[in-house]
Amino acid sequence: MKQFIIISVLSSFLFLIPDANAQIGKRFPSERKVVKDPVTGTMLTFLTSKPMGDSKIYQTHNQWTSDGEWLIFRSDRVKGEAMAVNEKNGEMVQVTEGGYVGMLNVARNSMKLFFMRKPLDSIAKQNNNNLKTQSTPMQVVEVDLAKLFADSKIGKLKKADYYQRVCGSTKPEMGAGGDLALDGDENWAYFRVGKEEAARHLASGTKLEENYGPRKMGAGPSGIAAMNVHTGEIKYVISVPFQIGHIQTNPWVAGEIIFCWETGGKSPQRTWTVLGDGTGLRPLYPESEYEWVTHEAVISKDEVAMAIMGHRKIQGLDTTGTAVSGANPGQEAAWGVSGTREKPTGLAIVNLRTREMKIAGQTDSGSGLWHVSGSSDGRWAVGDDFSRGIYLIDRHTSEMILLSTGHKQTASDHPHPTMSPDGTKIEIQSAMLSEDNRSMNICIIPVPEEWLKRKY
Repeated sequence: MKQFIIISVLSSFLFLIPDANAQIGKRFPSERKVVKDPVTGTMLTFLTSKPMGDSKIYQTHNQWTSDGEWLIFRSDRVKGEAMAVNEKNGEMVQVTEGGYVGMLNVARNSMKLFFMRKPLDSIAKQNNNNLKTQSTPMQVVEVDLAKLFADSKIGKLKKADYYQRVCGSTKPEMGAGGDLALDGDENWAYFRVGKEEAARHLASGTKLEENYGPRKMGAGPSGIAAMNVHTGEIKYVISVPFQIGHIQTNPWVAGEIIFCWETGGKSPQRTWTVLGDGTGLRPLYPESEYEWVTHEAVISKDEVAMAIMGHRKIQGLDTTGTAVSGANPGQEAAWGVSGTREKPTGLAIVNLRTREMKIAGQTDSGSGLWHVSGSSDGRWAVGDDFSRGIYLIDRHTSEMILLSTGHKQTASDHPHPTMSPDGTKIEIQSAMLSEDNRSMNICIIPVPEEWLKRKY
C-alpha cells in the first residue's frame, strides 16, 4: 500500500555525500516559532520553520542529548551533515563533518553522538571509479558534543578530529550498513551486515525465507554484528533466515536487542528480540496471519510499543456493511487477510519479561494508530495515524485525546512521534508550515498541563 512507503527508512540508508566546505560546530540562527494548532488549540513549538529538508531521527532511537537541552536531527542546511537545535532558544549547530550513513545515535548517559560513515578515502575512490555499490569498510564515529557545543558558543572551533573520534572500522566483506543502535551500556554499537556475511554465520541446513508480499522484500539471510566503541573490537551476534529491518536496543537493559523482519508491509513475524551475545532469539510478539504488526519501539525497561494495524476494510463488506465480492475491496489483496478490525487492533504494548500484551488504545475509525512511542514511567503512549493526527493516551485511565492535526498528508514523510525522556513532550516532524505542502520541520508538542498534574 502507498501508505506504507516509509520514506524516512529508505532515505536513512542512502549514503550522504559531505559538503567539502562544511565545518563542524558552525552555528545557524534561530527559526523557533510557537504556533497554535488550528483544530485542537495545542501550542506547538516549531524548532525549525524554513524548508531546509529537516527530518527527525526515527522513533526507535533517542532524540534528545543527555542534558535535555538539544535535539539532533537531519537537515539539508549543510548537505550530508547532522544538526542540533537548542530547544529553549532555537539556535542550531552542525554536529558532524565528513558525512554520515543511516541512523544517528544520541547517547542517553553521556554527551555523545554515534553514527556510521564511509572513510573519506574510500568515498573519493568510489566517486572516481563510479563504483558506488562496491562494498567498503564502514567507520563507527563518536562525537563529543559537550566540547563541540562549548567551543561553538564562544566561536573558537578546532579541527573536526578534535571532536570526532573513529571508534573502529568494519571489514569490506561484512557489507555493514548504517542501521546502527547504541547499547544501553554505551559500550557496543550494533549494526546490520550483508547477505554474504550473514550466510557465513548461519547454521547449516537453515531454510531461507523467500520474499513476502507485493513489495518483493523480506528474503534472507541477514545478520547483526557489533563494535566496541572504546576498542574497535568487532563481535558477531546473530544470523537469521530473513531480511532484518530496524535494529534498536533497550536503553535501560544492556545487551538487549529488538529488530524486525522487513517486508515493506505485513510480515509473517514482524518483531524479534535477541541478546547481545547471540542467545535468546525469539519472536517478541508472536503474531497470526490476520495481525499486521509494525513500527515497534522500546519505551521502557520492560516494554515495547507497537502498532497492530486496523486500516483495511473487512473482507466482503463495504463501508456500509453491505456484502461485496472480493477480498479487501480497493486494496492490495496480496497482503492477505491482515489489517482489518475483525480482531483486536491498536497501539499495543508488550512486556519483555512476562510476554503479556495489552492494547492501550485505538482510534474509532480510519487507519488506526501507526507510528508509536511512550513514556518510560508508564504514564503515556502516543501515536500518529494516516491523516497525520497525533493522539495521546493516558495508560492509567485509557483516555485518549487528539493533541494535534493539520500536519498535511502531502508531507514528504510521516510525523513519527517520539516521547521525551522526561515524559512531558513529544517530538514530531511536520509540514504544517510548509508552503510546498511537503517539506518538514522539527516540532515539539507538550503533554497537556492538566494531564501532567494527574495523580493516580
